[in-house]
Amino acid sequence: MRLKWLAPAALLAGTLAAAPGPPQDSAIPRYDHIFLIIEENQGGSLLAGPNAPALTKFANTYGRATKYYAVTHPSEPNYVALVGGATYRIFDDDAYYCKQGDKRPYCNLAWLPFFPNHTIDAPNIGTQLEAAGLSWKEYLESLPEPGSLVVTAADPKDPRGPPVYASKHSGFLNFTDVQQSAQRDQKIVDFDQLNADLRAAKLPNLAVIIPNLCNDMHGVQGNAPSDCLDSNTAVLIRRGDAHAKVLVDAIMLTKTWISHDRDAIVITFDEDEDGGKEGCCGISDLDPTNSGGGRVPLIVITNHGPRGVVDSTPYSHYSLLRTIEDAFGISSYLRHAGARGVVPMAGLFKDGP
Repeated sequence: MRLKWLAPAALLAGTLAAAPGPPQDSAIPRYDHIFLIIEENQGGSLLAGPNAPALTKFANTYGRATKYYAVTHPSEPNYVALVGGATYRIFDDDAYYCKQGDKRPYCNLAWLPFFPNHTIDAPNIGTQLEAAGLSWKEYLESLPEPGSLVVTAADPKDPRGPPVYASKHSGFLNFTDVQQSAQRDQKIVDFDQLNADLRAAKLPNLAVIIPNLCNDMHGVQGNAPSDCLDSNTAVLIRRGDAHAKVLVDAIMLTKTWISHDRDAIVITFDEDEDGGKEGCCGISDLDPTNSGGGRVPLIVITNHGPRGVVDSTPYSHYSLLRTIEDAFGISSYLRHAGARGVVPMAGLFKDGP
């Protein structure tokens, strides 16, 4: 059964939403750092199976949302929604630069008359953080070089290997202010920079962390290791689970995590690739590009917050965005993050036991 809250027409039209928030908004404490790890293509049943022991342990030890939903299918619009508050009617995985009628590579559906502009001239969570004097970075595993605008690529350490980097998993690259930024090579960086920042304890307030296609449970086709093949589901999940544990363990060893700073690690998935259409909280049957992407896992790990939380409140990617905005003191919510029925995850981010 679909849980529905239709977004107000004003939000569908396109600017920041500044509607008064529910009491839960004031219940979100201010955070120093949030590390958002986005994985691929697994449904809510992942944590009930045997192939993700690390993620299951994190979920049971710290906190999880049992009714958390993606906003649509396929991948790209979910990544855009997570940082921008809307899909902007993107319904495909075409390149971030594509527009209607575009004949450039990776613009496969641009011939359609209703094809949307994939470059978005609108605010995103990075815009908001910079306006508030805060910092952000997106860490993309196997990115060819800092600030790269390449659409897909092999890992630089294995140039003859399969393409494991995909720009469709970078929601930020769809936005004009990121594409045109003189500091793009300092904001859109690879995992070498992530490791350096973790070691040096020079971390942004918001770190969006995107593993490559071998490590995010997506997988590839063709000439690739057996645990990276998209047809080898169980082994691919185990590989992604082990990789996620390495990331979480590394964050937990940082000075900020063991200090008095208030930090959180959030792990979620872009969509339920099995075709789930369930959705809630800012989605709308009137917009097929924003009509629900199935139930997916959502794990929240805090260094000073509650333990063993099982939250059954309906949430979506827009709820997560709203929570991040609240955690950094931002009250002008982006698009559907401010829609009726979208509430922050107070139980998962509160202070104390």
